[in-house]
Amino acid sequence: MSDRELTLHEAAELLGVHYMTAYRYVRLGMLPAEKSGGSWRVARADVEGFRASGVSPSPSGARWAERLEDRLVEGDGTGAWGVVESALQSGMSPDDVYLRAMTPALRSIGDRWETGELDVGIEHRASGIALRLIGRLGPRFLRRGRRRGSVVIGAPAGERHAIAGAMLADLLRGRGWEVSDLGGDVPVTSFVHAASAMADVVAVGLSITGEAHLPSAQATFAAIRSAAPHVLLVAGGAALDAQVGSLTASHLGADAVVADVDAFTALLDRAQGALA
Repeated sequence: MSDRELTLHEAAELLGVHYMTAYRYVRLGMLPAEKSGGSWRVARADVEGFRASGVSPSPSGARWAERLEDRLVEGDGTGAWGVVESALQSGMSPDDVYLRAMTPALRSIGDRWETGELDVGIEHRASGIALRLIGRLGPRFLRRGRRRGSVVIGAPAGERHAIAGAMLADLLRGRGWEVSDLGGDVPVTSFVHAASAMADVVAVGLSITGEAHLPSAQATFAAIRSAAPHVLLVAGGAALDAQVGSLTASHLGADAVVADVDAFTALLDRAQGALA
């Protein structure tokens, strides 16, 4: 161990806190550390920077996305859930955990993979942990009372990224909608069946992460339009985020291209009002 590295016990002493408090800082991504030979190693500069920042044991107002990203990259599922729990305890809503912490953390990890900074295995591992976090957060979005109608969510054939759709499904459930989340890489016939099987389906939303899957989305929208012409067809996702103005809905055969859940919800409200 170099003279610039400290054990976690030594770091705790410098910070004036109990060892378990320092360990909590590490698990929440507040204090950078690496594990070597079964023990945590902390750079002295990071300890001094942490102490100078004046961060208190209560991480309210902290950079949740960065902390969550750190735990996801490390493959630390327990620590990642600890970040989520702390964010919730600080007053952050489940919606904000998805939109202000998890989404930017996952986008950053994806960007780091694309630039070669992270191995694809790390990116896949982080995605797996994120899906488990979504599974644990899901029940917090359930809302009592009468449902407003049904929405079908999924990714077209070939598009295997399902995390964005899973979060969108929960966010819509929290707004009173019944959601059928079909997941990733869904065949056209399955979308058609889901859109036609229930009389109260208001919309079908396709999440498209890669531009290579736009033709598949076009084919899916065309098939749904033919089988269920009354259903609102909505596209969204990373492949469209930078093209909401230039890539119009008509190019995809959809009714609308949206950039976020609020825009999607507004469309649903208008569509339901028109059907009333």
